[in-house]
Amino acid sequence: MTQVSQTSNPWVKTNHKPLSANDSYYGKKTKTAAYRKYEEALISFLQDLEIPDGRLTLHILVRYSNTRSDIDNCLKPFIDVLQKRYLFNDSKIFKLGVEKQVVKRGDDEIIFKLSEYVPDMVNKFPYGN
Repeated sequence: MTQVSQTSNPWVKTNHKPLSANDSYYGKKTKTAAYRKYEEALISFLQDLEIPDGRLTLHILVRYSNTRSDIDNCLKPFIDVLQKRYLFNDSKIFKLGVEKQVVKRGDDEIIFKLSEYVPDMVNKFPYGN
């Protein structure tokens, strides 16, 4: 098991370009029936929101009843549904905050907030801009 210090870990620079989900798999990605049903249900459920112009911050609370569920597995499809419902390009998201909460079975959901982007890390990053 990896030891984690009780003090704050330093920033780790990878020196590798981030890999796009589009470049991670062979072939065309086709939406499953479950995805299409999820997309349709969310689009019809989500209330109208005023989306700020310009860069965005997206805060997400992922509420899973299964403690073994990966925090990131739901992000891409959820963000894609948001951009379709609210008619913005997800490339406008410059900050993403995600937290996982364990809930009782049947209470699984995602709670989110879209707001104007305010940089707080890039100017403090030790490796420059």
